[in-house]
Amino acid sequence: MHWRKSSYSSGGDGDTCVEIAPLPPRIAVRDSKAPTRAPLTFPAPAFAALVAHLKAVSGE
Repeated sequence: MHWRKSSYSSGGDGDTCVEIAPLPPRIAVRDSKAPTRAPLTFPAPAFAALVAHLKAVSGE
């Protein structure tokens, strides 16, 4: 899987964020501080709806 870190990573090391990876037809999400733990997976449309909602409530 190709993991991508959030662009909102905090801290100098960028190790306090979530990472996502496509796992068609799902999206995998993991904690960057614990990359060996099992990721959560969500149906791609549900993940897209979550991201859209978060952008709407944050004013982006």
